[in-house]
Amino acid sequence: MSAVNDTKFQFAVFLLTGIPGQEDVRLWISIPFCFMYLLSIVGNSVILFIIKTDPSLHEPMYIFLSMLAITELGILITTIPTILGIFLLNSREISLSACFAQLFFIHSLQCIESSVLLLMAFDRFIAICNPLRYASILTLPRVPKMGLACVLRGVAIILPLPLFLYRFQYCRANVLSHSYCLFQEVMKMACSDITVNSIYGLFAKLLTMGLDSLLIFLSYMMILKTVLSVVSQAECLRALNTCVSHLCAVLLFYTPEIGLSVIHRFGKRSSPFLQILLGYVSLLVPPLINPIVYSLKSKHLRARIIRVFIK
Repeated sequence: MSAVNDTKFQFAVFLLTGIPGQEDVRLWISIPFCFMYLLSIVGNSVILFIIKTDPSLHEPMYIFLSMLAITELGILITTIPTILGIFLLNSREISLSACFAQLFFIHSLQCIESSVLLLMAFDRFIAICNPLRYASILTLPRVPKMGLACVLRGVAIILPLPLFLYRFQYCRANVLSHSYCLFQEVMKMACSDITVNSIYGLFAKLLTMGLDSLLIFLSYMMILKTVLSVVSQAECLRALNTCVSHLCAVLLFYTPEIGLSVIHRFGKRSSPFLQILLGYVSLLVPPLINPIVYSLKSKHLRARIIRVFIK
């Protein structure tokens, strides 16, 4: 392994890992990955196209959905080069700078996605619990500013992570267990004291996904309280039905993320295959399933999509 001239590093690249023990069938494994990427990109692009071109969908709920689609497309674009590079080309090497850049985009986009899911929960909370003030609170000029705040929040919290990593010396094994770079894993490759960085990484996770998931949970407790106070069972079911798509998106996003974070920090004896599986699920399943769920559950969106493809 060639060393870089900068004395900060003992080696010039990290080695990514696909699925251990399956190197002989990597080309076959690449087929479902290519299929998932294709469906995810097409699905999210169609959602964006429909919302952009149909003025009747220029409402806060659909604008938030378009933000979610953009974020998921960003995650797909960030991970495509390394994941498909491993399975199609057996290209495992990634430079330190490219690795730091990739983990910055992955973590910041996940932070932004968490914030967007919180905005969508807030949208459902206002629509159900305070419908008379919905139009005055979630105005069209205000919605993009809320989206911008999500982006700035994600960048501000995640930016220190690659800066911390760049300061380290790396003198341990340079083989990563995933086919993309994650802060928790790259940090463990350093031969310096990583206590402060580990604490900040945990703080960043709690401040973003931890806080967002708590606020989403509280918003749904308030929604459930309001819905259960409705006398009509039909109205109660109709209100809850508007939340099904968002609840699916929340579960798809937070469940593997929380599991992966727990394993990285506390599960030293956990199965490596479980880590790899949760990693792929957290990155690839939400962009694949969310467009399908929203298209099926949103009558207006489904009608526009059908109209486009029939034409």
